[in-house]
Amino acid sequence: MGWLPWSSDSTTPKASDGGRIAPDRTSREKCWEGRDNFFACLDKNEIVDSIKEDKEVRRKCGKELAEFEGACAKAWVKYFKEKRVMEYNRDKTIERIKKEDAAKVADLKSQGWTPR
Repeated sequence: MGWLPWSSDSTTPKASDGGRIAPDRTSREKCWEGRDNFFACLDKNEIVDSIKEDKEVRRKCGKELAEFEGACAKAWVKYFKEKRVMEYNRDKTIERIKKEDAAKVADLKSQGWTPR
């Protein structure tokens, strides 16, 4: 976990130019696993936005959140939390549009319209 950007540990691996070394495959996999476990807990508790509902999240999914935050860089945690909300909103919008389209098609069919 030494690659985490908020870490001030002097053992954090550095590149020859002094910059940080990107996380390796194993570190990324641990991060994604932590994210998936955290999101599963959110789903189980019907929580979409873990940023706005932070107190509730910490109460119901505190262990999973701690593991997620411990396995991922802060920027990744923020990105994944925001992406979850964006994808939820996108899916709800697509669902709404499909329902509206189905209603319009049904209305047109009732007026005698037939698709080509």
